[in-house]
This record gives sequence, structure tokens and C-alpha cells, in this order.
Amino acid sequence: MKQVVLVTGAASGLGNVIAEYFAAQGHQVIVSASSLEKAENAKARSPNAENMFALKLDISVDQDFHAAVQWIQQKFSKLDVLINNATVTKATPVLEITAADFDWITQVNQRGTFQACQIIGKYMADQGYGRIVNMASLAGQNGGTATGAHYAATKGAIVTLTKIFAKEFAAKGVTVNAIAPGPMESPIVHSVVSDEKMAQFIQNIPVKALGSMEFIAETCALLASPSAAFVTGATWDINGGLFMR
Repeated sequence: MKQVVLVTGAASGLGNVIAEYFAAQGHQVIVSASSLEKAENAKARSPNAENMFALKLDISVDQDFHAAVQWIQQKFSKLDVLINNATVTKATPVLEITAADFDWITQVNQRGTFQACQIIGKYMADQGYGRIVNMASLAGQNGGTATGAHYAATKGAIVTLTKIFAKEFAAKGVTVNAIAPGPMESPIVHSVVSDEKMAQFIQNIPVKALGSMEFIAETCALLASPSAAFVTGATWDINGGLFMR
């Protein structure tokens, strides 16, 4: 079944890898970013551009969600999959985080995911089908502050929001799950961990390797499949053994 898939924060990094994966499978992928230019640039450089559609969706802007739903209805008449990937990472020592910094990270990461589930999730529930995958993080599970305490707090909140919306939509054909990645082979990890510290960083991971963004994309596709109807409210850990429960 070819699906209509919306990926937030899809212009670069993990979001772009996820969008490319779905597009390569032949799905119709809405590549959204905080500006239309970023989304269009991501589409332009893609080998799967014929399956991609650019959309401005700034998850810190309330109106963008409503506009996105209207656009999706007009263009596709449905939405099968929502991947809530967009996030802001700001590595600041915990005692140096300002109130403004905390509020900004919360607005984007936590409120953005909340509104995506609330507004776009309701659209899916009204149509009687949907798959939502939220991007949590190891940082939100183990109190990790390498990426910032405010970032970790929002990612912990996303785990709880996933359960809340899973309960809300369970009887309406919509599943809501989360993936909690540990450190990936990604630009964000390399921006936080310096080259000279990377070898020791990897040694501290039980499996002695960074994770794969492509595997995260594959996991999103599994949770987004029609056959995944019995999985909801779950957070799947992909962290190389750094956190076990």
C-alpha cells in the first residue's frame, strides 16, 4: 500500500534520511521544514524527488499546523503517516540555561509535538486511520544532559505525550508510538562530541558503535505500516545498550 507520509524537520539530518527512505519505497512524502525554501531544496537534491512534496511547517507556529492540514486535504484527501521528527538541540550546561532558552526549546520540541499529535492526529482520527511516530531520545530516559537539560526534559515529555495520544486515538484507527534513539552516526552527534573525544565516546557505548539513521528510518516504516495496528503507546529504544529496562 502506497501511503501519504508527512515528515517534520525533513530538510536535513535524521528527518531527511527518514523522508528519503519512504520516498524510495514509492510512498508520497511531504517534506516539511521551517521554511518552504529549505523543504524545496531538500526535494531538489533528492534522487526520489518525484515522490516528494515540499511544505512549510514550522512546528513552533500554531497556524502552520492548521494550514498544513488544509493543504494535505486539498492535495491528497488523506494522510496515512506522521513522523514527528522536527526538533531543536542546544547543548548548554544545566546551570547556564536561561528561562528564554528553556521556553524556546519547550515550545519547539514539546509543544510542537503536542500540537502535531493534537491537530494532525485529529485529522487522522476523523478519517479513521493513521500512524504517528514521535521522535523521543535516550536523553529523555536517562537524564542525559550532553544535548542540554532542556532538550532532555522535552524528550521525556514526548514519551508521555505518546501514551496520552495513543489512548485518545486507540479506538479510532490511529496508533501513536515513539522511537528513542541513542547516539547516531549523524551531524548532530558530531556537533556535540568533538573529533578528539569521539573514540572514547564510542567506547562508552556497550555495542562499541554509533547507531544508524537508516535503521531508525526502517523502524519508522515498520511502525507506520498498516500491519502495526497492535502497537500503540510504545517507545522503542534504539540505543546500543546504553539504557535498558
